[in-house]
Amino acid sequence: MKKTIITVIGKDTVGIIAKVCTYLADTNVNILDISQTIVQDYFNMMMIVDMNAASKNFGTIQQELDKIGEEIGVAIKCQNEEIFNMMHRI
Repeated sequence: MKKTIITVIGKDTVGIIAKVCTYLADTNVNILDISQTIVQDYFNMMMIVDMNAASKNFGTIQQELDKIGEEIGVAIKCQNEEIFNMMHRI
């Protein structure tokens, strides 16, 4: 399984989850786990997804998610699970 960590952070607005999840469904990326919180007016979401059956390569998905983030006013980061784990090790 090709797991990827996607984080979404920014000012809360209507449709953030819908935009991101619609894009993932359209590119055949399966959401394995999702957590989201809103603290005051700030939205924070973390997803673990499986990209094995993705219809686009990792780089393209990363760029397109970045563009979606710009359109809706949030920062979307997409990292391979191995890289994410290495960066967050103590």
